[in-house]
Amino acid sequence: MKYPTLEEIENADRVTIARWYRSLPFPGANHLGEDNFEDVCLKEAKLMEKINERFESMGGMTPEISKIVGPLYR
Repeated sequence: MKYPTLEEIENADRVTIARWYRSLPFPGANHLGEDNFEDVCLKEAKLMEKINERFESMGGMTPEISKIVGPLYR
């Protein structure tokens, strides 16, 4: 799964945010060994932080959202 842009994060609904929260790989995980690993890792970490902030502000994970989103896939 590819990381969303900041604009996509800002415009996403709660279910989409929950899917990203649950399924995105750890920041930089898809770029191990690449020359730009550190830059990508920092960028993705900032995006994940924004996802976490938005998700928590929307109420975080609930049993209902968990059922909609489904199991963890990484």
